Amino acid sequence: MINLIIDTAGEKIFLKIISKDIDYNTKYDNNRENFDELVNIIFNFLKKNKINLSTIDNIFINRGPGKFTSIRSAISIIKAIKISKNVNIYGYCSSQIIDNNYDILLKLLKEGRLTKNYIQPKYPN
Repeated sequence: MINLIIDTAGEKIFLKIISKDIDYNTKYDNNRENFDELVNIIFNFLKKNKINLSTIDNIFINRGPGKFTSIRSAISIIKAIKISKNVNIYGYCSSQIIDNNYDILLKLLKEGRLTKNYIQPKYPN
């Protein structure tokens, strides 16, 4: 099972691929130029790590709270991927990631604590 994690809520854009045999990640500054190019950043990350989009089983997206525009961009991109590739998508909150341990998402998924295919952004008040 191949899992893609996308976190655009903080100061960095964080991408991670987790599977039984692999663990790749990268970070980019979360600025206007990068979230305008987010779809290219994601596809280049997959290409660099020789991961075909059609082999991804789950995509996890940070729904906030965090940067409004980059969260909206990331959610739009993964919803388009879901429609075109029929991949499962799961939203999580920034507070669920402790000490940058994104592997916790697989545990939360296994425990049924993440909602499948329903992403509601969470913005700061």
